[in-house]
Amino acid sequence: MKPDARRDLARYAMQEYGLSERQACGMLKLSRTVYRYQAKKSKDEEIAKALLELAGRKPRWGFGKMRDYLRNEAHGWNHKRIRRVYCDLRLNLKIKPQKRLPKRIPLPLIQPEVANHCWSIDFMSDSLASGRAFRTLNILDDFNREALWIEVDTSLPAERVIRVLEMIISWRGCPKQIRMDNGPEFISHRLEEWAQEHNVQLAHTQPGKPAQNAYIERFNRTYREDILDAYLFNSLNEVREISEQWLEEYNVIRPHESLKGLSPYQYASIHA
Repeated sequence: MKPDARRDLARYAMQEYGLSERQACGMLKLSRTVYRYQAKKSKDEEIAKALLELAGRKPRWGFGKMRDYLRNEAHGWNHKRIRRVYCDLRLNLKIKPQKRLPKRIPLPLIQPEVANHCWSIDFMSDSLASGRAFRTLNILDDFNREALWIEVDTSLPAERVIRVLEMIISWRGCPKQIRMDNGPEFISHRLEEWAQEHNVQLAHTQPGKPAQNAYIERFNRTYREDILDAYLFNSLNEVREISEQWLEEYNVIRPHESLKGLSPYQYASIHA
C-alpha cells in the first residue's frame, strides 16, 4: 500500500476510533515521520513560465540552449526538473526524419556517342522583382550539350516533370537514361513507374555529389550568369520568353570548349 493511502487510513483511525498517532501508525506499520511529512510547494509554475516566455522569444531553441540560458541567468533549478517541465509543456522541437535513400552507385560521366543516350535534368530557383519565387526545370542532352527545354513555373511537381518529358519525347524520341539528383520530384514513385513503362534508366547521383551530374551543373551556371542574374523579371511569361530566345542562341551559335569550339547543333550535324 502506498504511503499516501496509509496516511489516509491512519488519519481515519484516529478520527473514528480515537487512536493516538503512535497507535494508528504502529497498526499500519507507517513511520510517524512519513505520516507527518508535508510536501513542499512545487515551483514548476515558475519554471513553466520561464520556459514558455523563452520559447516565445526563441522558437528555434531546443532544451539544451534553454537549460544553459536559465543556468546563466542564475536560476537554481535542477536540469532534470527543467527537462520534466519542458516535456510536460510539449516544447520539444519536431525533427523531420530524413528520407532513407537506396544506395546510389555512381555511374561514370562519359559523353555519349549518339543523341538520346543520356539526358541530364535539374532544377534551379530564382524570384521575380515582386519577390515571388519560381523554379526552372532544365533538360540537357549529354551527347552535344543541347539544351532541350527550360520549363518555368512557381511549382514543378513530379507530374509536371513527366508531362515535360513526354512533350520532348514526342518530337525528339525517348532517351535510354536520365541523370538526376535525389530531389523529391526525382525520387517519386510516379516518375519511377513512368521510367519503367518507357524503359528509361533513372541514374541518380550520390547525395552531396553534384559533380556526378557535371554537364547540367555547367549549363546551370551559364544560364544563371546569362539570364537569371542578368535580368530583373516582372512576370513568369517574361522569364519564359527571354529563356526561349536565349535557348535558341545557346544551341545554334554559342561555341562550347567541350565540343571543340562548336555549337551543339554544329556538333550534332558533324557527328550524326
